[in-house]
Parts: sequence; structure tokens; C-alpha cells
Amino acid sequence: MPRGRSARSVGDALIGAFTKLPTRLRRTLTWDQGNEMFHHQRIEEHTGLNIYFADPHSPWQRGANENINGLLRQYLPKGTDLNAWTVDQLESIAAELNDRPRLCLGDQTPQQAMQRWIRQRTPQ
Repeated sequence: MPRGRSARSVGDALIGAFTKLPTRLRRTLTWDQGNEMFHHQRIEEHTGLNIYFADPHSPWQRGANENINGLLRQYLPKGTDLNAWTVDQLESIAAELNDRPRLCLGDQTPQQAMQRWIRQRTPQ
């Protein structure tokens, strides 16, 4: 987060990221109890997301997040200073993860699932 991890910075980053997605893909976000989500109402208003908060010490309530954290740790060990990585390097990691098949997507990659979703909604 180039502007820090304050509630405003996190809110701005989430609004920027989620508004890039098609509206129909913006459904829910489950967060932990961190103070950085103080602006959750503003985020909901700007994105259309429904934001939920997991109970403390209950990572199973954020299963998808915990799964992607595990995948990210293969590239970026916990505690890694992301300032040591370039944007291009981080985008390369994201591209690799988006080209990795997922059981929850029927062995499709996230990229394939997104392309399929777009094709289904594009008028012929």
C-alpha cells in the first residue's frame, strides 16, 4: 500500500480495485477485525459490496482469503517487505496465480473462469 495502511488508504485502495470489476462480480467481502476497515460503509456505498466481519481467531470464516494467502506465501513469505518488489514483479506473481487451475473452479484457472463469465454476458 503506497499510502500506508490507514483506514482511508485501505478504503481508497479497495474502492479502486473493486470498481474495476464488473458490478455483477462485486458481491461480498469478509474481513477480519482490523481497524483498517473503519471505512467499511464508504466502501460498500462506492462498490455495492456487502462487507462482513469474521469473528476473532476464526480464519475458517474467510476460507477463500486464507487459501490465497497460502498460495501467495509460496512467492512472498510472511513478513516480506513488498517495497522490495517492483510493480512488474508483483503483477507477474498475480498473473502466475491467475493462470493456476483451482479445484473450486472445476480445474479452470481464474483467468479462464473470468473469460468464460465475460463471454456469457457479451451480446453476440
